[in-house]
Amino acid sequence: MEASKDISRLIEIMAALRNPETGCPWDIVQTFETIKPYTIEEAYEVSDAIERNDMDDLCEELGDLLLQVVFHARMAEEAGEFSFGDVVEAITRKMIRRHPHVFARSDADTPDAVKKQWDDIKQAEKRERAERRSKRGLGEDFNAGFLGSVQRSFPALTEALKLQERAAKVGFDWSAPEPILDKIEEEIGELRVALADGDQAKVSDELGDLIFAVVNIGRHVKADPEDSLRGTNTKFRRRFNHIETVLDAEGETLEAASLERMEEIWQAAKAIERRLG
Repeated sequence: MEASKDISRLIEIMAALRNPETGCPWDIVQTFETIKPYTIEEAYEVSDAIERNDMDDLCEELGDLLLQVVFHARMAEEAGEFSFGDVVEAITRKMIRRHPHVFARSDADTPDAVKKQWDDIKQAEKRERAERRSKRGLGEDFNAGFLGSVQRSFPALTEALKLQERAAKVGFDWSAPEPILDKIEEEIGELRVALADGDQAKVSDELGDLIFAVVNIGRHVKADPEDSLRGTNTKFRRRFNHIETVLDAEGETLEAASLERMEEIWQAAKAIERRLG
């Protein structure tokens, strides 16, 4: 079998990999749940390639992400649920439906009007989806209610931010950053109490409350928490790499170095960054 630009070849490859008798032992035993982490990971790798402006990597990572879609669709087809063609048909139908100003008749001729039209169509789709879920007996619909448009599948930081933004639309929000700082201090105090009590479940609960409040202050000062944390992660990598480089030059290892020595090098790295601006 040879490579091809035709999507049907990728679908054929996945079917071959999943063949119970002649396929790949690893691919055969996978499920939606076991593949889910890889799907999320591939989406992040696409994002990383975009941030690095690496078009070669982006092409490859988009392929990896597409493979995840084909993988899930193949497992669904084996279960008699839907196929890759159904996935394509569903998204094409959705895009045509949500762009009546392009594919049909509509008075929406400004970005704001298009946005409102899009939101109205999404709400109608949500109602239809809720009806389908009810008919299939799928239980609680987390897409219901005012916060239903905020997907639970988002990374936790992003979900927290979007929940707060959504609630703010109806006035459930702080009026200024300062009260949020007070809330953060309150949550720190409650975390201290939970730590002192040794209640692990309570510690986890209070830590979540603290992080949620920190996300809120970021929103109010227009500092996206995801971007802010990513910047700090990059800074941590850079400084820790400096520790490793210095220790290596001294004939030391990370494992053998004392915390005091690593902290000393860390502070030196911070000083270098300040001088360089």
